[in-house]
Amino acid sequence: MAKIQTQCPRCKAPVVAEIEQLFDLNVNPQAKQRLLSGQVNVIHCPACGYEGMLGTPIVYHDPEKELLLTFVPSELGLPANEQEKLIGPLLNQVMNKLPPEKRKAYLLRPQTMFTFQTLIERVLEADGITRQMIDEQQKRLNLLQRILSTPQAESRLEIIKQEEALIDASMFSLLTRLIESALAQGDERGARVLAAIQKELLDNTTIGQEIKNQSEEAQQAVQMLQEAAKEGFTRQKLLDLVIQTAESDVKLSTIVSMTRNGMDYTFFQMLAERIEQASDEEKTRLENLRQKLLDFTRKVDEQIQLQLEDSRKLLNQILAAENVETATQEHLGELDAYFVEVLQQELNAARSNGDLDRIAKLQQVNGVLEQASAPPPELALIEQLLEAPSYDERMKLLQEKSEMVTPEFVQMLSALIAQSEEQQPPEVVTALKEIYRIALRVSMMSALNQ
Repeated sequence: MAKIQTQCPRCKAPVVAEIEQLFDLNVNPQAKQRLLSGQVNVIHCPACGYEGMLGTPIVYHDPEKELLLTFVPSELGLPANEQEKLIGPLLNQVMNKLPPEKRKAYLLRPQTMFTFQTLIERVLEADGITRQMIDEQQKRLNLLQRILSTPQAESRLEIIKQEEALIDASMFSLLTRLIESALAQGDERGARVLAAIQKELLDNTTIGQEIKNQSEEAQQAVQMLQEAAKEGFTRQKLLDLVIQTAESDVKLSTIVSMTRNGMDYTFFQMLAERIEQASDEEKTRLENLRQKLLDFTRKVDEQIQLQLEDSRKLLNQILAAENVETATQEHLGELDAYFVEVLQQELNAARSNGDLDRIAKLQQVNGVLEQASAPPPELALIEQLLEAPSYDERMKLLQEKSEMVTPEFVQMLSALIAQSEEQQPPEVVTALKEIYRIALRVSMMSALNQ
């Protein structure tokens, strides 16, 4: 992004704005989300309060979909040759960032978009989102705005009944995304308001009741798994559980998603033996169950594969950066268990191939991950204290680390004790209480010595 000085369209006061003209998914897969968010190339005028989009040339590139789009705002009033002068350097950047083997014919035929809206629609269309789907989403947003701007509960319920045809699973997905976005921006009040509207829709619509019932069934499946795991979870217990929940697709799909690793060849062999031993009616029921399980496991595997592929793309993007550690830090929020699995696979492959340069870069990524996942020093100290064999050893350790025995540390211990009383064995709770008393004593001694 570059900063430029321009004029406010309303009051003509000078305004500094950040502009982004190249959205190249080859370089940054998150570029599409920034473009679609509507938060790029926006100017804010401190003089008159104007807020709007700044007209600037844009190039959008998605190599996977072989999509290269250009847009020059008509309000700039530029002739074709001047437009080419502005767009040409951006297209060159796209070409230069691609290795020769990936430079295909579509790069020589960029598609010209005449409005920003048609640019957005073309990007969405490439993702399978049609104009009709966009219009329907806009209708949902308009309905949500009507509900939010209606203070009386009875009036809101009337609107909900009148417009129930618009309230579908997509509406609840939209609300969930808006709530998450509000929380991410620190807008707790906005998130609470949206959550309250979501509850009204759940309680007062047919689709809402269906979603509630599915959610309750999924939670029941989780609880059943937790109960079964208390005395050790085996394939036999898992088989008994799926047979018990065979009539509920929601429960079955939940169990499959949480126990996929246990549904291996041995598990299905056990199910096949049950089928062979069953009577005709029970045999048919178990065969139908087996087919459902195969369908669910296939879907889970496909989803896992997609997530692994996305993680591999992100890893390659990080490795291609000038500073691997900085790039890893910038993407920490996106790095999950799938990314760690891909990282380990790539490390093993690089070691097998003796690729020292790649090994060094991969270890840089791993180092940042280890540092980010390390427990806070306070928790590490508490773990040391729990391992200490006696009161005297704990007292000695806390005295040596007295600079860490702050009010916040004591408060953390108190919170851990409250959590542990329901979740941990009695001996752990007793040890934490002893550590808490020692910490209080050390804290008081430190205060007296100051």
